[in-house]
Amino acid sequence: MSVPSPDLSILETRVYRGANVWSYEKAIHLVVDLGSLEDHPSNTLPGFNEDLVQMLPGLREHSCSRGRRGGFLERLNEGTWLGHVAEHTALALQQAVGHDVRRGKTRQVKGERGRYNVIYGYVDETVGLAASRLAVRLVNHLVRADPGFDWDAELEDFILRAERAAFGPSTQAIIDEAVSRDIPWIRLNKHSLVQLGQGVHQKRIRATMTSATSAIAVDVASDKDLTTRLLGAAGLPVPKQESVRTAEQAVAVAERIGYPVVVKPLDGNHGRGVCLGLENADDVRAAFPVAEEQARGPWVIVESQITGRDYRCLIVDGRLAAVAERVPAHVVGDGRSTIEDLVDLTNADPRRGVGHEKVLTRIKVDDAALALLADQGYKLGDVPAAGELVKLTLTGNMSTGGISIDRTFEAHPENVEIAEEAARMVGLDIAGIDFICPDITEPVRETGGAICEVNAAPGFRMHTHPTIGDPQFISKPVVDMLFPPGAASRIPIVAVTGTNGKTTTARMISHIFKGMGRKVGMTSTDGVVIDERLVIRSDASGPKSARMVLQNPRVDFAVFEVARGGILREGLGYERNDVAVVLNVQPDHLGLRGIDTVEQLADVKAVLVEAVPRDGHAVLNADDPLVREMRRRCSGEVVWFSMAEPDSDERDLIDQHCRRGGKALVLEPSERGEMIVVRHGRREMQLAWTHLLPSTFSGRARMNVQNALAAAAAAFAAGAPLHDIRQGLRTFTTSYYLSPGRLNELEVNGVQVIVDYCHNAPGMKMLGDFVDRVGDSLATTSELGRPSRIGVVATAGDRRDDDMRELGAIAAQHFDVVVVREDQSLRHRERGATAALVAEGVRATMADGGRCKQLEVVLDEIAAVRHAMSRANAGDLVVVCVDQHPAVMAELENWSNQAQAGSGSTDGPVGDPDYARAAAAVVPDA
Repeated sequence: MSVPSPDLSILETRVYRGANVWSYEKAIHLVVDLGSLEDHPSNTLPGFNEDLVQMLPGLREHSCSRGRRGGFLERLNEGTWLGHVAEHTALALQQAVGHDVRRGKTRQVKGERGRYNVIYGYVDETVGLAASRLAVRLVNHLVRADPGFDWDAELEDFILRAERAAFGPSTQAIIDEAVSRDIPWIRLNKHSLVQLGQGVHQKRIRATMTSATSAIAVDVASDKDLTTRLLGAAGLPVPKQESVRTAEQAVAVAERIGYPVVVKPLDGNHGRGVCLGLENADDVRAAFPVAEEQARGPWVIVESQITGRDYRCLIVDGRLAAVAERVPAHVVGDGRSTIEDLVDLTNADPRRGVGHEKVLTRIKVDDAALALLADQGYKLGDVPAAGELVKLTLTGNMSTGGISIDRTFEAHPENVEIAEEAARMVGLDIAGIDFICPDITEPVRETGGAICEVNAAPGFRMHTHPTIGDPQFISKPVVDMLFPPGAASRIPIVAVTGTNGKTTTARMISHIFKGMGRKVGMTSTDGVVIDERLVIRSDASGPKSARMVLQNPRVDFAVFEVARGGILREGLGYERNDVAVVLNVQPDHLGLRGIDTVEQLADVKAVLVEAVPRDGHAVLNADDPLVREMRRRCSGEVVWFSMAEPDSDERDLIDQHCRRGGKALVLEPSERGEMIVVRHGRREMQLAWTHLLPSTFSGRARMNVQNALAAAAAAFAAGAPLHDIRQGLRTFTTSYYLSPGRLNELEVNGVQVIVDYCHNAPGMKMLGDFVDRVGDSLATTSELGRPSRIGVVATAGDRRDDDMRELGAIAAQHFDVVVVREDQSLRHRERGATAALVAEGVRATMADGGRCKQLEVVLDEIAAVRHAMSRANAGDLVVVCVDQHPAVMAELENWSNQAQAGSGSTDGPVGDPDYARAAAAVVPDA
């Protein structure tokens, strides 16, 4: 056996932000290479298991596949591969910083020795990725010690990274409450800006400010002088105060209102710059620059000091939610330790951290603390007597190291009323009312207390994690305010996938619901459409585009085209879809990202079906055997659609399904044509004649008959009434304005032109069937003899060679002339290589006696269109399979205009030098 080397490495990293092929939830996917470690499972490495568990004790809790505590340790001792160890190490690292993640799996990459797919869950993406890198370094270090690897330093750096990425306690408390109510959330920035809910139902929070927080109220609360005057005018107890701009003005005000006084910034927060207990003019002069430094403007407040305890009353939506007594930062002597040692001991409490990262904040010994110690007769090196309380700050803010004691159920009703009235006067939906009074259990009007401050965006941690007393679940009233009981937080999501027909079906569904008055957000390969307005022009069939729609505050219904690439790259961009539509699974995009068979492709597309909740629906094509099998993966209800004949096996399946109360849409043939029929249990409801739907070209476009069935089934599953579905299908056309690049029909100088996005062999079969039906119809009506069929075809450069040849072979069965072009993006192939492979397929069919009699290669798309049009005569049919459809449509319109302005010749636009160059570029078949 070879000597083990630290060869574990990460070859590829993917972050899934939703359901994916490996997991129902978001996960990180690593492809790792073990190198020589493939020959060294964990039980063959001396000391490896013991050292790993010592460094990460949390591994003892991992159950692994054994399903019981300690299961992973059993696997370690029995011997498991180090890719599996890296998975559990990454999970344990995240658990060490408080992230509740337990899901993971490791599987060998098929056919590649030593390479493994490592998948594990995460809470925060940056932390999850950092965990993967540290896990690999740790495993390699344990295989062979790395002198430059300091575990303690690495772990501390990882913890600090996690703390920087984490939400504050207030934000996290609100998110946790939202999640418990099944309210979706999206983090909108790296800080605390969070969207709760989707689309039109969304609300936003930033810490404890919400969408309902008034900007005016925040400004009022920031102006402490204005706040005091408003509260005083309402008859609420407030201290005497005035605003000043100089130290001498501050002294004059202090002399007037009487000592002791407080000097603080006009618009400060978190107790910064607040100086208490000022007894004389010199104290005021010394305090003024401290307050002035923290002020955002030139004004500083001087107010009479109210003696007593410091209480924070939290008001949510006009009602008291919690009360906490805030005790300033301090230490208590033990008769042996110095004040400095006592501070270090207090800061060692694991609940204390920097700023707001923990439930308590570390005590900071600054100049103000040293001055306060001196006032009490102490220095840092002094040893206070046992039981002696030594103050380190005068304010009780948690952010300066104070502690909190819950007093929620002890507050006197009159004090509660005063606090609620103060929040109403300022206008805040969430407010922190600071009381100074001898005892909150006694009325402040009798004991001499007062409101000293009203705070916008008050912190929650003193209430959710009090140092003494019971925690208060104050996030509940916040979420109740944003989403009252019974209020919706999600918008309906319909997701459409399949090899062909996704875009047209998604457009049909959107059109149906737009006709019902819904504000529809749709993603497709053409871009992001919000309420029928194209806002982003790009291939938007991935998860990022889906999240853009869910963040739009106008959208109340979402339709997503979901492509294979997006699922493999990032998973779904959302948690679940109410309706999943799977049209077909056919051999396309094979050989990419580890998907080599059509069965594997079906597994990818089945992710949508697995994302259907129990009260959702999966709309499945009963005519496709791979799609039929997906019914076993659906937690919700299956709705079938089928074009099969009434006596077929597929219809038998549907009959059995409907006898059990299921739903389906089928075609019922008759002498008048084909009727789309909705079946629900024993009921049958006629929906529409297929030949009366404009998108089907009088029933000749069989692919759009299937798309219409799927769209109607999806709309029916989503709750649309039948008359709205019928109206939507009857008004949906394949015009360029409603369905750009999908069976767009136009006439150019007597030539019938069809523009379509067909780009793969299965799609070419359906397009060819349509061409045959349209061509036969033209032949029966033409007075100019047998019309010619000219096809401009191409495929993407990332398809397999055999797939390209097959597309060409199929095209040659349906067109008299085939013009082969190439896409603008060659996808890592040489110029002309893709066209050559397509041309091979065309020639093979021509040799076998296929319909095609002439093959020509024109690589440029626009030049190919011009060449095809130059060959066409009035009455002919030209089908253009496009890549850049806006440019092609503009060219066809330009061709028509120029030809009309010329002499009537069909040899090309008169005097067009670009056409001359294009014609010269034609490569005829040998």
